[in-house]
Amino acid sequence: MTGDPASKTPTEWLTIPDLVALTGESQGRVRRLLDERQLVGSRRDGVLRVPAVFLVDGHPLSALRGTLFVLHDAGFSDDEAIDWLLSPEDSIGVSPIEALLAGRKSEVRRVAQSLG
Repeated sequence: MTGDPASKTPTEWLTIPDLVALTGESQGRVRRLLDERQLVGSRRDGVLRVPAVFLVDGHPLSALRGTLFVLHDAGFSDDEAIDWLLSPEDSIGVSPIEALLAGRKSEVRRVAQSLG
């Protein structure tokens, strides 16, 4: 990624209705995915939104849930967890979400644990 090293991974933000359409799940099921920490969202302009990069082929990224638990155990709020996942991390060389998408979940979780 080029540009400002402090910039976040660019992402589209999805609302609950967007998630329903993308996943083919009911609104209740999408809310359960959020409650179960398979997805995480943030209020943006008063509306709960989820970064689109947290989904792969219409499903939550499988490595996201465990990583969110590690971040919350380290004291991160949902907003802080999202910001960390989308921001470049020097010790990983890319943003944590990019590393998770590349299958590097152990490395990401190890770094996340060290933050607590």
